[in-house]
Amino acid sequence: MLFNSLSFIAFFVIVTPLYFILPHRFRWILLLLASCYFYMAFVPVYILILGFTIVIDYFAGLKIESSQGHTRRFYLICSIIANVGILCVFKYYNFINGNISWLFNHYGGTNPLPYLSILLPIGLSFHTFQAMSYTIEVYRGNQKAERHFGIYALYVMFYPQLVAGPIERPQNIIHQFYVEQRFDYKRVTGGLKLMLWGFFLKVVIADNFALVANNVFDGYQHFGAVGTIIGVLSFTIQIFCDFAGYSSIAIGAAAVMGFELMTNFRRPYLATTLSDFWTRWHISLSTWFRDYLYIPLGGNRVKLPRWCLNILIVFTISGLWHGASWTFVIWGALHGSILIIERLLKPTGNRLARLTGLAGLPLLHNLLRGMVTFIIVSIAWVFFRATNLQQAFSMLKHLFAHSDLNDARGALAPWGRESLSKVLMLGFTGLLLFVHLYQEFAGSISALIARQVLVVRWGVYLLLIFSIILFGVFQSSRFIYFQF
Repeated sequence: MLFNSLSFIAFFVIVTPLYFILPHRFRWILLLLASCYFYMAFVPVYILILGFTIVIDYFAGLKIESSQGHTRRFYLICSIIANVGILCVFKYYNFINGNISWLFNHYGGTNPLPYLSILLPIGLSFHTFQAMSYTIEVYRGNQKAERHFGIYALYVMFYPQLVAGPIERPQNIIHQFYVEQRFDYKRVTGGLKLMLWGFFLKVVIADNFALVANNVFDGYQHFGAVGTIIGVLSFTIQIFCDFAGYSSIAIGAAAVMGFELMTNFRRPYLATTLSDFWTRWHISLSTWFRDYLYIPLGGNRVKLPRWCLNILIVFTISGLWHGASWTFVIWGALHGSILIIERLLKPTGNRLARLTGLAGLPLLHNLLRGMVTFIIVSIAWVFFRATNLQQAFSMLKHLFAHSDLNDARGALAPWGRESLSKVLMLGFTGLLLFVHLYQEFAGSISALIARQVLVVRWGVYLLLIFSIILFGVFQSSRFIYFQF
């Protein structure tokens, strides 16, 4: 079920009041059944996959807690193999098989392995990682094994963050299912406002910029530098507003019922370095890799060559997590490589800042660093969005190709010939930039709005509502991260 659909609105309007009407002891049943229905709205049979991993990890958690020594590690490994095995079959089998076929063909052989005609279960990477974090935390002693099977199943299945996160930790969310939540007007309205902002990000900004990004990426051969830049920048805006919009809706929907999910974005395009970017972008995933892969590999406690290797391993796997394609692998490896370069050049950069006087002008210095970081991130998105490596490298070449004003008109053609639509989209983007700048340097935008008189407050809410109704793109398909 898509958040940006009338079916979800009906679902939310039915489930949320029922949650508060039911006695507390029955609420977990409602949420679990509602979450199952929510997931089965995509491909019903794939709920059996979730059911299988839920059963495996539930009993693995109990065994890990009650065992000693190597036996505990055995049950943890069994749980990880079950989760990663399912992920590999459904997400990576055909990718691996395709590369094997290429090798066979290259050396004149024939690959005996068949291709599998299977659909990737929606959000498989997300709930796989969330399930793995449970058994790992039980193994580490940071989380007690959950005895209530229904509550554990709800931990994996909780509908707001089931298919695209945030990827929660058991110690952050499981205990919340036991707390009796009462209707709280301030909390409910706060959650609804966050959902409204998420819908605005998704259907007004992301899906409108998607029209331009799709136009340029699908017809990249016909665009020069200006058109290609417009397409790349459009996707840069699209992917943030698409994923941050989903996260806002998810966090807001959970907040309405009294559940607190972790923050997933913190104004990533205001980052001044790439390492800063990864503390702001998809925080639940970056901290997952930090805690369960980067630190176990040695983190930054090792010598520089080993640290460089750790970074490359983590970011290459992170790229592969996003998709079974060499474009995603290169996207991840590119981020890892630039992070290494960033660290190696940091002393030189600090000396240059002192020599040029930029160190004494922190605002200008951070602005320049932020612009460089934004450009690097935007260029890297080309690999993320491209359907294959040929397209990605061709588009990078087109960034330096000849172009004219007609190139820009062609890129923006999906917005129509009228200048009003272009002005409106620039205005909406400017609004987003204002919100981020205010939150970065002044404080909460929600608190700012709350301090205004009633007419101003409702003026803001109605502006968002009517913008969604009048300028939203409702024929758009899934959120980008649903495919992961």
